[in-house]
Amino acid sequence: MSDTGLSRFLGGSPAQVVLRLVFLSFVVGIILAALNLDPLDLVHMAVDFVERLWNMGFHALGRLGNYLVIGSIVVLPIWLIMRLLAMGRQR
Repeated sequence: MSDTGLSRFLGGSPAQVVLRLVFLSFVVGIILAALNLDPLDLVHMAVDFVERLWNMGFHALGRLGNYLVIGSIVVLPIWLIMRLLAMGRQR
């Protein structure tokens, strides 16, 4: 019973999940190395981003709102077109 629960939680057998994660880790490692990125640099960038947001205070919330609006101007029409095309294929 615990094996099926564990498999359901992991999304497959533990061995398959471990192999998939090892493969994906290898591929992501190659990509990061090709881009000359260090995972610790990514962590530092994320921490610096949060610190800048904290230091900017409520002004940062307004900027985040602006980013949301700007992004939605691009994302929502693309999503709507994809949904309409998917509906057309189902009929």
